[in-house]
Amino acid sequence: MIPITARRLLGIEESATLRISSIAGELARQGKDVVNLSLGEPDFPTPPHISAAAKDAIDRGETHYSPSAGIPSLKKAIADKLSGENGLDAKPGNIIVTPGAKQAIFETVLAILDEGDEAILYDPAWVTYDACIKLAGARTKWVRTEDGFEPVELSGHVTGKTKLIIINSPCNPTGAVYGRESLEMVADIARDKGIYVLSDEIYEKIIYDREHLSIGSFDGMSDLTITVNGFSKAYAMTGWRLGYVHAPKGVYEQMLKLHSHSVSQATSFVQYAGLAALQGDQGCIASMVKEFRARRDLLIKGLNELGIKCAMPDGAFYAFADVSGYGSGEEVAELLLNKAFVAATPGAAFGEAGNDFIRISYATSQERIREALRRMKTVL
Repeated sequence: MIPITARRLLGIEESATLRISSIAGELARQGKDVVNLSLGEPDFPTPPHISAAAKDAIDRGETHYSPSAGIPSLKKAIADKLSGENGLDAKPGNIIVTPGAKQAIFETVLAILDEGDEAILYDPAWVTYDACIKLAGARTKWVRTEDGFEPVELSGHVTGKTKLIIINSPCNPTGAVYGRESLEMVADIARDKGIYVLSDEIYEKIIYDREHLSIGSFDGMSDLTITVNGFSKAYAMTGWRLGYVHAPKGVYEQMLKLHSHSVSQATSFVQYAGLAALQGDQGCIASMVKEFRARRDLLIKGLNELGIKCAMPDGAFYAFADVSGYGSGEEVAELLLNKAFVAATPGAAFGEAGNDFIRISYATSQERIREALRRMKTVL
């Protein structure tokens, strides 16, 4: 008799973005010229001064255990960044350095939610939030966004079981950047009902013509906000797996238990790379964002010429395109992958509101974007 595996994982699906990328990779190994527009990964190299800092740390022998929550110098640099740039009342003692922002989100959700609790997600939302909520034994309450994918009124969705609201600005998959009015609406509910807010700000540096606001800086929100960020997107460090979280003391203490009993710590010498990223020249970010803007403009113009409706993203490097004129998001994504060898992610992976959409990552060269648009025109 074969033993039954853990039931908590039976309702969890494989990450759609990683699955599509895996299929695209297999097609490429078969000799197909695949334009991969599915992964959320900057295609730029990690800035040299960051890589050099990691190499120096290895040469110094920084290859042993560090404190579980992170090396003190990096935690202080993160606290200084959050205080100076984001307006948070940030202290090193409230920060955990994690192997990627995804780990920080996982630890946050499991530290707050119990079996039967509810968490609010704005639809569409990044695929892993819902998975983390389910792993905690809790339930996701989906709340539709309106034109521009900004949050809408929340009070009708809050119940006595609501313990967490998750926001992501700039947003994956839509590229939406939440304005002060939208964030104040969330803050009002959180303060009034005593609900925690997880603010995922991993794309804060990749923003166009808008201002990034951290909800943790709003009046009365410091004890209710868990702010997650990292180095993957802003510094092209996806494979380094380095993120961080700032949390109120009570939440921090519970998260640290999970952190120390699971991943133990972020890789020691990688933490010194993160320190160099925060303290070094930030010009590398500006040059990346300039190129992302040019790619965004090229892609949106091309999609509109194909008759595909797509709002102009204000941040991140994704376009959430309405392909309902050609079929469902699933159908169009399959068609593009199998007939045009263009990999995009079906919007349904991000919630029901995405059924008519596909997510297109423009973290690739302008040349490849033009080629993708040419192929899309051919098959559509």
